[in-house]
Amino acid sequence: MEFFRNYGLAGLLGGLIIEAMGFPFPGGVMVMFSGFLVNQNEMDFYKVFLVAVIGFNIGAIAAFLIGWRMGESIFNNKRFKGVTKNQISRARSWMEHSAPLFIIAGRFVPMISNLTPYMAGASGLKLVHFLFYNFIFTVIWVSANISVGMVFGQKWPEIAAYMHNSLPLAILALVIVYFVVKFFIKHIYEARSEKI
Repeated sequence: MEFFRNYGLAGLLGGLIIEAMGFPFPGGVMVMFSGFLVNQNEMDFYKVFLVAVIGFNIGAIAAFLIGWRMGESIFNNKRFKGVTKNQISRARSWMEHSAPLFIIAGRFVPMISNLTPYMAGASGLKLVHFLFYNFIFTVIWVSANISVGMVFGQKWPEIAAYMHNSLPLAILALVIVYFVVKFFIKHIYEARSEKI
């Protein structure tokens, strides 16, 4: 994390732009480390939070616009050579079924996360809708990672290594539970309305 100590908030901003565009980069670990520095009073929480949210959204918007401009042909790019046609098909199907769920929860799913903003753009989704859903994800993701760094303090490297794999799955589970509950409540309400 010497890079982060040298470049501070500017490094965090740039790192999260790269992360949001789907390039291999330890953006989540950077946010956790910034939380550790907040805990040590070396950085300001609000500045870290704001810069992280702005950086991630800039990268996501850039990826969305690339997807919007190029369509699904973007996935023929060599950067996506590790992505299978089946994964692209699953991402498309998920996007068509529920854009909010795809954009918010999809970011927590390995491989699918890299496709999320590009697929959203290629699908023709309105930018304002993408911004809203992506903002919700970003706030959840940034808050969770900063909190890990702040709460666990000096132990953040060990925790970061563990949470890098476990935290996304835990948050994904919570997001899915939320949408499932919302789905059932909506259908129960509609069923009752039809009876009336």
